[in-house]
Amino acid sequence: MPPPFERHVFVCTNRRPDGHPKGCCATKGGEEVRAAFKEELDKRGLKRSMRANAAGCVDTCSFGVSVVVYPEGTWYGGVKVEDVPTIVEEHLVQGRPVERLLMPFNKKAER
Repeated sequence: MPPPFERHVFVCTNRRPDGHPKGCCATKGGEEVRAAFKEELDKRGLKRSMRANAAGCVDTCSFGVSVVVYPEGTWYGGVKVEDVPTIVEEHLVQGRPVERLLMPFNKKAER
């Protein structure tokens, strides 16, 4: 059995019926974002220690494509394919969440 993954990146790819008032991450690019994570992790030789998983609804559709990184429990919203290399480098490799993409409830409280 392989060792557990250091991090899991869950990308919402949920699909709702056309015209649903909440919309869905699939039509906002969720599937493309997940594919970009898989490609970026592979390109950097990280696919044995980090995994990009498709997720069903994480109930944050209003924020755009939603991405959750575990074990930290960091939630990103409005993620686009072009954001993936930044998240991989800054968060997954360097350990620093990408502040501009954090969902409001995940941002550090201002002191």
